[in-house]
Amino acid sequence: MSNLDSTIRDAALAFVAEGADTMRAETIALAGINSGSYHAAGVNRVREALATLFGDLDAEAEVLPSPPLEVLDDDGRLRERALGDGLRLRKRPAAPFQVFLCGHMDTVFAADHPFQTVTALDDDTLGGPGVADLKGGLVLMHRALLALERSPLAEKIGWEVLLNPDEEIGSPLSAPWIVEAARRADVGLIYEPSFPDGSLAGRRKGSGNFSLLARGRAAHAGREHHLGRNAIRLLSEALVAIDDLNGRREGVTFNPGFVHGGGAVNIVPDTAVGRFNIRVEQPEDTAWCERELAAIIDGLNERDGLSLALHGGFTRPPKVPGPANERLFDLARDCGASLGVELAVKPTGGCCDGNNLAAAGVPNIDTLGVHGGAIHSSDEWMRVSSLVERGQLSALLLLRLAAGDWRGD
Repeated sequence: MSNLDSTIRDAALAFVAEGADTMRAETIALAGINSGSYHAAGVNRVREALATLFGDLDAEAEVLPSPPLEVLDDDGRLRERALGDGLRLRKRPAAPFQVFLCGHMDTVFAADHPFQTVTALDDDTLGGPGVADLKGGLVLMHRALLALERSPLAEKIGWEVLLNPDEEIGSPLSAPWIVEAARRADVGLIYEPSFPDGSLAGRRKGSGNFSLLARGRAAHAGREHHLGRNAIRLLSEALVAIDDLNGRREGVTFNPGFVHGGGAVNIVPDTAVGRFNIRVEQPEDTAWCERELAAIIDGLNERDGLSLALHGGFTRPPKVPGPANERLFDLARDCGASLGVELAVKPTGGCCDGNNLAAAGVPNIDTLGVHGGAIHSSDEWMRVSSLVERGQLSALLLLRLAAGDWRGD
C-alpha cells in the first residue's frame, strides 16, 4: 500500500514523458563532449554543461576541486595527472529524510580515442561514447528531480547530488566525497546503466587495480650479459605467480592485463611495469589477497640486483546488500510494477560507486540509468525510450520516499 496520492503520481509521470525529446537532445549534447577520465578540460566542460542543466532545480551548487592524482606511468616513473573537478548540489539539507544521488561525468574514451561521435542506430537506439555509461543517466536523473520539485511532496525530503570526475578509474579522488555524503544520507540512488534487459544490479564484487614496478640492472646483452639483471624476467615471474592464485579462494579472481618494459634487444632491460586487477566477493577477501601479494613480492625481492614494488590497491569494497537494501529493491520493484515494468535484481562481477556507498552504510540502488549495452567499447549503445521509462521510475521512487513508503529500520 502506497501513501502516494495518485494525482501527484500521474502529474509527475506525465511531466517526465513530456521531456522525451528534450532528454534525447541533452544526452546527445553531453556525449558529444569528450570526457575521458584523464581529459580534465573535457570533464570540466561536462561539469559546466551539467551546472547549467541542473540550474533550474535552484539547489546550492559547489565545485569540488580535484588535486592532481599520482600515477605510475608505463616507463616506471611516478607522475601527477590532472583530473576534472566534481560538482555537488544540495537542496533542503535540514529535511528529516535525505536522498543521495550520484553519477559520474568521465568516460573510458580518451581524447584521442577514435570513438567520439553519437549516431542514431535506429529510431530507438543511440550509439556513442558515454550515452549509456553514464550521460543518459545524468539526464534522466535531472528530469526526475525536476518532477519531484514540481510536486507538493518536495518539502518532505532533502537531496544531494554528486557528479564525480573519476569513477572510471576507481574514484580515487571522489571516494572521500562519497563517504562524506554518506554521513548525511538515508538512501542512495546511482545512475549507472541497467543491464541491457533493464534489470538492476544487486550484489557486486569488490575490485582493486594494482601496478608492479620491476627494477633490474642494464648491461650489454653480448659483452656483459652476466652483469645484467633482467626486469622483464622478474616481472614475468611475479605475474605468473599472481595468475596462479586464481582458483585458490572462492570468488576471487586475478587478471594480469598489461605489461610494458625494455627497449633495444641488445640491452638487458632494467625496468618493466605490469598492471593487474583483482575481484573479490567478501570483505575479508582483500586481506587474504594482500597477504598473498606480499609473500610473492617479498620472495622475489630476495634476489641480488632486482627489486619489485607494488602500487595501487583496493578501491571498491564488495557490495553485499543487507535487509534495508533488500527493502529498497522491493520498493523499486513495486514502482516498476505500477509502471508495467518487471524489475529483476541480479548479481554482477562489475563494481561502481554503489560499492563505496554501501560500505559506508547507505542502502542504495546503483543501476537506475538507461538501458544500454556494449559499454566500455566502441559499440556502446542506449535505448532512447528508456530515458522516459527510467526517468519515470526514478521520479516515482523519489515521490514514494517523500511520501514515507520506505524506511531503513
